[in-house]
Amino acid sequence: MRFTKMEGLGNDYIYLNCLEQTPEDLTGLARRLSDRHYGVGADGLICIKPGQGGDFTMEMYNADGSQGAMCGNGIRCVGKYVYDKGFTRKTCLTIDTGAGPRRLELHISGGLVDQVTVDMGTAQVGAPIVLKAGEESFAVRPVQVGNPHGVIFHEHPESVDLGRLGPVLEHHSALGERRNIEFVSCPDRGHMFLRVWERGSGITLACGTGACAAFAAALADNRCDSRVEARLPGGVLILEQRGEGVQMTGPARTVFEGDVPESTKNTA
Repeated sequence: MRFTKMEGLGNDYIYLNCLEQTPEDLTGLARRLSDRHYGVGADGLICIKPGQGGDFTMEMYNADGSQGAMCGNGIRCVGKYVYDKGFTRKTCLTIDTGAGPRRLELHISGGLVDQVTVDMGTAQVGAPIVLKAGEESFAVRPVQVGNPHGVIFHEHPESVDLGRLGPVLEHHSALGERRNIEFVSCPDRGHMFLRVWERGSGITLACGTGACAAFAAALADNRCDSRVEARLPGGVLILEQRGEGVQMTGPARTVFEGDVPESTKNTA
């Protein structure tokens, strides 16, 4: 089974061509291949399948095997994968996801995709909820961007013990469902910095949907303008408000390709 390792701002996924055939037990496969000691190592697994109305379908699994509806960094790499490998010559694509179709604009450099702009759709921002996590209290804004997030504005996200607080807030009963958690600062109206705890994957270098959720929450609180540079530990995304929706532009990169041995595929 051939795979391609790709990343967007260090948010890395293992990509499988499932246009003609799909492996069995993708949940187990995602867990095994994502393991950074005994597998390929990644934040999860993404399968590229035939479109269900769009050009292609993205089916994603987190590192723990749980299935996700949408991944902002992952979908940019889907666009690069299908173009660079010659499955399409179109530079404007529609990708079907568990959160609905998403439109991509591919930016080409030297015959290969370098950057991708994604129409992330409309974010749904809820009212802040004050939650207790141990001895600390946080005002969390629930946001839906195709998947669920909890945005917390904090003056110094870099100082937050994300490994301790992330799991507690992800599973907090007051939020109703497992959520990705973002700690966000807005030093001025054109910039934001955030760190993300991703449900099913833990601390990641970047999260595209998390950046869009933070942007939508900042707009709702009048903390930023309609275009910002969002900096994450893995790099920078450009976020823009277009009508009622959010557009995200960022890089996509192929890391390496390889083959999964039969023993790896079948090991429990």
